[in-house]
Amino acid sequence: MDIKCNDKELFVFKKIAHAAEELKVPTYVIGGFVRDKLLGRATKDADIVCVGDGIQLAHKVAERFQPKPSVSFFKNFGTAQIKLKHFYEEEPGAVDHKHIVAEDNGQEGKVFDTEAEPVQEKSALEIEFVGARKESYRYHSRNPEVVPGTLKDDQDRRDFTINAMAISLNAEDYGKLIDPFNGVLDLERKILQTPLDPDQTFSDDPLRMMRAVRFASQLNFTIAPATFQSIKDHADRIRIISQERITEELNKILLSAKPSVGLDLLYQSGLLHIIFPQLVDLAGAEYIDGLGHKDNFYHTLQVVDNISRHTNDLWLRWAALLHDIAKPATKKFEKGHGWTFHGHEVVGGRMVPRLFTKLKLPQNEKMRYVRKLVELHLRPISLTKENITDSAIRRLLFDAGDDIDGLMMLCEADITSKNKQKVIRFLENFELVRQRLKEVEEKDRIRNWQPPITGEIIMDIFGLSPCKIVGDLKNCIREAILDGEIDNTYDAAYDFMMKKATEMGLQIVNKNAAGN
Repeated sequence: MDIKCNDKELFVFKKIAHAAEELKVPTYVIGGFVRDKLLGRATKDADIVCVGDGIQLAHKVAERFQPKPSVSFFKNFGTAQIKLKHFYEEEPGAVDHKHIVAEDNGQEGKVFDTEAEPVQEKSALEIEFVGARKESYRYHSRNPEVVPGTLKDDQDRRDFTINAMAISLNAEDYGKLIDPFNGVLDLERKILQTPLDPDQTFSDDPLRMMRAVRFASQLNFTIAPATFQSIKDHADRIRIISQERITEELNKILLSAKPSVGLDLLYQSGLLHIIFPQLVDLAGAEYIDGLGHKDNFYHTLQVVDNISRHTNDLWLRWAALLHDIAKPATKKFEKGHGWTFHGHEVVGGRMVPRLFTKLKLPQNEKMRYVRKLVELHLRPISLTKENITDSAIRRLLFDAGDDIDGLMMLCEADITSKNKQKVIRFLENFELVRQRLKEVEEKDRIRNWQPPITGEIIMDIFGLSPCKIVGDLKNCIREAILDGEIDNTYDAAYDFMMKKATEMGLQIVNKNAAGN
């Protein structure tokens, strides 16, 4: 395996090497950058470890850039970071020193070429500096006691062999790969294992168990049997990790190319039973009178994989993960019919805010988006039947709004039958629904639509304060338009409103408003 750095990266590493030589501290690139370069994966950050003061080295490196970058540092942890802006926006080629720009505190760090417009940042390289260290842990905390150490000490404390490799930036052996645990061999074999005893590794820092699963999912690697057994043995230790850190790893698993790999490993290891028991409740199939239902856990994993082939949208993937979350709560066996899950979409929608709260996920429009898709995920399926009215199409467009495309994508991903002909038939039907949605939308413009008669207009004409009557009258107008009973125009809605108002015994108070 070869390590192939582009010209810009080599330029930066030379600067780091010269700064380290000036301070007389042995310095190395270590961890994920080395791993990803060997795998040919994109890199956006680099970890630098030195046998000395990492913060001092960061400041010395910063002095070698113009403009000088700000150095973010944390004395308690002995770490420092700089960001080089405008780093990966160009095709690989000759290095352009002017466009390697360090992020400056309080400024955008724009660079002006004498004959060009300002360069727009597309991606930055983050460089983190730390002194080599030795760690020891207390049983009930993942925060270690840290003392200065050697490069070997630092490599010993790494989570996996593939993350313990280092490249020397020292004059005597510049560019040499230092691989004490055969990480290159594990990369070739696609194996994840710990440098030292896995029991000690995972007991010291239980988050490493989640990281093992995440790397297996991202890289399509296998966790070594002894390492995986250790995860199963120590799964309960995950309880000392903060929810934020667990959810961060869970999101990264969901964003991998095939999330089912990681989700299944979480299940098989026992970690999922602790961090997300509601998902575990989906697992298994129950039989009565020879009638069973599908395993909704593995069905869900397949839906997540299906959606992941079409979008990198994290929240659409969350909607796929949660779309059947209420099936265990709504499961019922009906004699002579079989298993039913009536209302699981409604109950599931109500579960979303509580789950997002527990998992420390955002409580904003992202949560509301996931909830909406969970609540609506059965609606398009009903539209695949024959003789569906324009009214039903209008109602779906109205309820889904701009989220209709994501909803349709979720519904198509929800088709997981092993019968290929059945899948083809469902997909063809969904294509017909898409066409109907397009036709009705072009005709009625109902997406994100609001009735032409507002509550304010109703209150003004009839001299009402906010009350149930205003809401009822407004709803009548909306339903009449959605049902196709009247046209989606102000005049048609106004005439309908006056008719309904008469039936309700309302009198016009503001004739000028009524005249408008």
